[in-house]
Amino acid sequence: MDRDSHSEDTLSTMVLENIKNKLIHAFRVTAESRGDPQDSGCTVRPVSISRSYQANEELRRAQIDGAITWLRSELLEMRSQDLQLAQTLLGLNTEIQRLRRESFGGVDVEGDDQQ
Repeated sequence: MDRDSHSEDTLSTMVLENIKNKLIHAFRVTAESRGDPQDSGCTVRPVSISRSYQANEELRRAQIDGAITWLRSELLEMRSQDLQLAQTLLGLNTEIQRLRRESFGGVDVEGDDQQ
């Protein structure tokens, strides 16, 4: 099960990195499509616009990183809950089988494995 968990972690990380890269690319394309002052006849980009753009880009990246971190924590919590639920279900199944055996005086009942 550890091997499966490790491969799920790797797959989750790859998927989240892919989402992160797509979001960064989408934000970059959106910012570029708004129009660059250089394209509108202005030959020199003012320093304040450059700094503002850089600050916005850093903010977007920080927000994306925060969202990915939140997604990772939610996925880890879901995996933990999934494992707890699986253990509970296995325990319940074992207890049901034990009670069936007791109620039939220790005789194996056909179909025990089917439920």
